[in-house]
Amino acid sequence: MATLFPTAKSDPELYPFRSGLVFEFFNALTWQIAIGTPMVLFAERLGASSFQVGLAYSFAFLLTPVQVLATALLPRYGFKQVSMRGWAARSLFLALPLALALLAPEIGRPWMVNVLIWSVFFFSLCRSVGAAAMMSWFYGLVPSHLRGRYFASAQMLSGLAGAGTLVTCALLFAFMPIYTALLIQYAISFSGSVLSYFALNRLPDIAKPPAISLRTVLRDTPRHMFAPSRFRHYLWLSAWFAVIATPIPPFSAYFLKVGPQLTPGRIMLFEVLRYLGVIAGAWLIRRRIDHSGAKPFFLLALVLYAGVGGLWWLYLHSLLGGGAVLFGIYFLVGLGAVCWNVANLNYLPKVVPVGERALFVSIHGAVTACIGGCSPIWWGLFLKSTGTNGAPGINATVFQWFFVSVLVNVSILALLVARLHEDPKTRVEPLVIGNALLRPFRAASYLVNLIDLQSLGREPGRPPNSPPG
Repeated sequence: MATLFPTAKSDPELYPFRSGLVFEFFNALTWQIAIGTPMVLFAERLGASSFQVGLAYSFAFLLTPVQVLATALLPRYGFKQVSMRGWAARSLFLALPLALALLAPEIGRPWMVNVLIWSVFFFSLCRSVGAAAMMSWFYGLVPSHLRGRYFASAQMLSGLAGAGTLVTCALLFAFMPIYTALLIQYAISFSGSVLSYFALNRLPDIAKPPAISLRTVLRDTPRHMFAPSRFRHYLWLSAWFAVIATPIPPFSAYFLKVGPQLTPGRIMLFEVLRYLGVIAGAWLIRRRIDHSGAKPFFLLALVLYAGVGGLWWLYLHSLLGGGAVLFGIYFLVGLGAVCWNVANLNYLPKVVPVGERALFVSIHGAVTACIGGCSPIWWGLFLKSTGTNGAPGINATVFQWFFVSVLVNVSILALLVARLHEDPKTRVEPLVIGNALLRPFRAASYLVNLIDLQSLGREPGRPPNSPPG
């Protein structure tokens, strides 16, 4: 009989790392709600403006540099302790939205919006601290011959939990009063965070890494960002794409709620389609990219986003209507995001020096995440409007121009990406970031890691490819 998690009988090799897979499953229950569309809908219900929604959504991106600073804690405290403290602290800040869902009246109060925004800020801050150690810890813990199966299993479990969470949220919104639905959703998110913490606690630690010089990192980073090189060229193309893509999910959900006033349950069904697009793309593309190279998938991602911009523009002008169009748009958003992400994991190692791979990849992740995270804040200011009843709304005309800008920018970016140099025959080891394939809009933040993963293959005195005791 097939089991969801490996057992000593079903998969004795992966069984020692079962707790890591349990973590991935329960962690997906948390982030889908705490920093996803349910959070956007909660903020809108409390009376948040488009600027406040963009600000809250951006924290997961803007706080990415914290991961660089937190990496300096690893030589002193070790991977497990840093991860555990970050995950324990973030759980505490999920209690604030729970309290708001209990206390909120039919129409929220400004202070409630501020409390929700600050809770997202500190949740994202603590998540960044924990994430600084997470990937290195898992990579060093799992023997090299099992990593492919382990991370594939992690993606599958995270995908199942994430899709199940979105469907559950849609059903709760459809059949319950909104604050009751939000209360249950944040209870699920809090429970997932607590259970993922206990799963982490059952994993053994690995040897501490050598000391990291943040002074050297701060000295070298500006040079790598701005000195002429293939890396610099690709870095700023990636940042441009992040600016285009990052604002689409939060403002799409916000517009559908305050504009045509679709129900939260229906909006969550659209999110399910976006997530299915991510899953479909992740499994279909990874097997093909080794043969074709990354550039065709960069271009495919841009074509898909051009389709998203065009379809949204037609929808906003009432030239296309109906839920089927929105289902298609959301699916294309997910598919386009994962196309770019998978291509990035394969192309980025080709433009960074092997000896400084960790630093260059961290610079790429931090820059693209931060600049992309600023985009929802900028657009939130432009889109800000007040409805006829005085409630916060969204400027429909500016929203139309937002998608015109998407079309124009992806067209120009496609011309530049088409000129990227890539030899498909050149083979490099793709970057490994676990189930972040299923979180393509935040995947760049998982690349921020100053620890050389290749040096974590085994602990001192441990035979190669043997599991820890």
